[in-house]
Amino acid sequence: MTEQGYEIIDAHCHIFPDAIAVAATAATDRFYGTHALHDGTVASLKTEQETYGIDHFVVQSVATNPKQVAAINRFISQTMENGKGDFTGLGSLHPDSSDIRGDIERILEAGLHGVKLHPDIQHFPMDDVRCMPIYELCEEKHLPILMHTGDSRYDYSNPNRLLPVVKHFSELVIVGAHLGGWSVWDRLGDQLAGYEHLYFDCSSCFHWLQPEVVKRFIRLYGADHVLFGSDYPMWSPGKELETFLSMGLTEGENRMILAGNARRIYGISEKV
Repeated sequence: MTEQGYEIIDAHCHIFPDAIAVAATAATDRFYGTHALHDGTVASLKTEQETYGIDHFVVQSVATNPKQVAAINRFISQTMENGKGDFTGLGSLHPDSSDIRGDIERILEAGLHGVKLHPDIQHFPMDDVRCMPIYELCEEKHLPILMHTGDSRYDYSNPNRLLPVVKHFSELVIVGAHLGGWSVWDRLGDQLAGYEHLYFDCSSCFHWLQPEVVKRFIRLYGADHVLFGSDYPMWSPGKELETFLSMGLTEGENRMILAGNARRIYGISEKV
């Protein structure tokens, strides 16, 4: 909790097992041309928690092929179990899996609270026919999907791919990372606004966008449709929080974005 009394849920964090964390983080850096501030381990994330008073983290990882799905989901589930209530986990899926239904059933059995997909890293267009079983089953099982959105280098996750999914699956809760369009924010306009089941997080935005631009997007989408996220380990959750709080949003907007919306979407219980 911050000195202003805000509860903080960082709703976008990538974590990796210690043995592969440095290599996995480096691979992401190569993909985006960035230099991560942290190593991707749970221990480093906990240090951020202790330093900056962050209350809770939504954690996930991305399967680059179907064979990684089971191991990733076990790791995320174990992190939740060992985390003393500090973590909510999202499961990984891959559209080329031969058993999507089974993967989703195992996500539910493991107590995970949603799904993470990254079309650009996983190499699939959002509206590809291969993805329809994922969307249908997640809609049926009430599993929200945190979806990477936007990349000017590809045509996998941009608004033209997202909107058909949003319009067809009207009961599927989707959280569009990076305010709906990483590196294509100038193309967004208001086309993603106004969908009750489409939410956004502000992760990996402050490095490229001025705070006042982020604030305009928040007001466009509505504070009840935006979540705070850091994109750890790329950025420091605490430093991202400091920048977020500098925008001058209202107390009500801050409370929704910093914790309330994440609790509602991912079913995060209050700590006892």
